[in-house]
Amino acid sequence: MEDVQKHSVHTLIFRSLKRTHDLFVSNQGNLPEIDDRLEKLRRSIKARDSYGLVLDKAAKIGEARRGAGAQGPGDKPLLAITDGAEVVKYASGRTIDKPGGGGGAPLVTGSHTSLVRASLPNNGGGATDSSSTKGTNGSASNLQLIPKKAPTIPKPKWHAPWKLSRVISGHLGWVRCIAVEPGNEWFATGAGDRVIKIWDLASGKLKLSLTGHVSTVRGVAVSTKHPYLFSCGEDRQVKCWDLEYNKVIRHYHGHLSAVYSLALHPTIDVLATSGRDSTARIWDMRTKANVHTLTGHTNTVASVVAQATNPQIITGSHDSTVRLWDLAAGKSVCTLTNHKKSVRSVVLHPSLYMFASASPDNIKQWRCPEGNFVQNISGHTAIVNCMAANNDGVLVSGGDNGTMFFWDWRTGYNFQRFQAPVQPGSMDSEAGIFAMCFDQSGTRLITAEADKTIKVYKEDDEASEESHPVNWRPELLKRRKF
Repeated sequence: MEDVQKHSVHTLIFRSLKRTHDLFVSNQGNLPEIDDRLEKLRRSIKARDSYGLVLDKAAKIGEARRGAGAQGPGDKPLLAITDGAEVVKYASGRTIDKPGGGGGAPLVTGSHTSLVRASLPNNGGGATDSSSTKGTNGSASNLQLIPKKAPTIPKPKWHAPWKLSRVISGHLGWVRCIAVEPGNEWFATGAGDRVIKIWDLASGKLKLSLTGHVSTVRGVAVSTKHPYLFSCGEDRQVKCWDLEYNKVIRHYHGHLSAVYSLALHPTIDVLATSGRDSTARIWDMRTKANVHTLTGHTNTVASVVAQATNPQIITGSHDSTVRLWDLAAGKSVCTLTNHKKSVRSVVLHPSLYMFASASPDNIKQWRCPEGNFVQNISGHTAIVNCMAANNDGVLVSGGDNGTMFFWDWRTGYNFQRFQAPVQPGSMDSEAGIFAMCFDQSGTRLITAEADKTIKVYKEDDEASEESHPVNWRPELLKRRKF
C-alpha cells in the first residue's frame, strides 16, 4: 500500500481554491459571442420568410430607376425651357444661370409645374428651337413644362342620418357580440353573463336563452346552410349549437386561452376562430378537426373575417398588424404593418373587393387581394372596438367610450357622429360599444354595449339633402398619412 503524500495545509487550501476558481470562472449562463456571419444568415432567412414576396421588388425598382436615370458621359444635364438663356435645373429645385447663356430669367416658376421630357417631331430636319438640346449621340429631345393636375376628391354621396329606434335590455353583463341570421328574422347576442340570447328582430322580444358557456361569450355566428349557431368565449371553448334541439352538438378543442372572435366561411364548411393565444385556427365543421393553426401574430388576435375569394382569411391583432392568409396552405401571404396601435376590428365590404381595419390611430381601407393601401379615415380618436359596413357605402365605427362615427366608404367623409346614450340608471362611464352589425337589408344597425343593452338604429326617414346637407370642403385637401 502506497503512502499518501502529505502536503502542507497551505498547499491543500491553494489547490482547493484553484479548483473552485476553474469550476466557476466559465459562467455557463453567458450567451455565446455573436457571430456576424450567422447573424447575417439569420436576418436574410427571416427577411425571405416574412417579406419573400416583395423582397426583390425594391432591388428591381432601384435598378429600373438607375437604368432610366443613367446618362452618357457626354450628355448635358436636363435643361428647363428658357428664353435663350441656358439655365440648369437641379434636383433640389433651384436654378442657376450658366455663364455666357444670355442671362435671361428662367420660365420655371412655382411649385405646381413639373419638368417633363417630351419628344417632339422635328420639322424636316431643320434647326430646332431654343427649348431643345442635342446630346452627343445625336438624338434630339425636347423638354416641356406640363402643369400638374390638382388632386381631385370626389364629392361624398349623401347618406341619411341614423337615429336610435329601440333599446333592448335583458342581459346581466356587458353585451360582447352580435350575429343576424340569414333570413333576417332574428339575431343572437352573447354577453358577460355567459348566456346567448336569441331576439326577434322586428319586435325586439326575447325568443330563447342558451346556457352552456362558463365564461364571457365573445363571438357568435349563424350558419347560412344549416340550423347551426356557433359561439366562442373566454372559457377557451368553441361550441356548435343545433337550433332545432337548442343543444350543443359539437365542441372544437385546441385554443390555449380565451377565444375572442370567430367567422364562418361563406362557401365551404369551415370555421375560423382567433384569440388570446396569438393564433387563428381553422376548423372543419363536421369532423371538428383543427385543419390549420395560423401562427405569426405576436399578440392577441382580436378579429378574424372570412370571405370566398383570396385572401380567404384576414386577421387583425393587438401586435398592430393585419395579416392576409392563404387558406389552402395555412400560411401568411401578406403582413400589413401600417397601423401604429393595436388592431381590434377588421370588416369586409359586402360588395366591393375591399376591407377596413380599425386602430386608435386611424381606420385604414385596403384593396384585396394584395392588401394595397387605399386611404386613411381619420377622426375617431377613441379605441375603436368594432366596425360595420353596408351596401349603401356606410361605414360605422364604435368606440370604447360610447362614440359612434358614420363614414362614407368611398371618400372617408364623416357625415354623422354622436355619443350613444347609456341606459337610465347606468353611469356615463358605462358607455362603450363592443360589437355592431347591420341586418341583412343594411337598413338597421344593431349595437352591443357596456350598459348591458342592445340598441337598434335606423335611418331617419324625414331627413333630406336640404335638411342635412353634405358639409363638403374640397379646398381642404386630405393629407395622406401612412
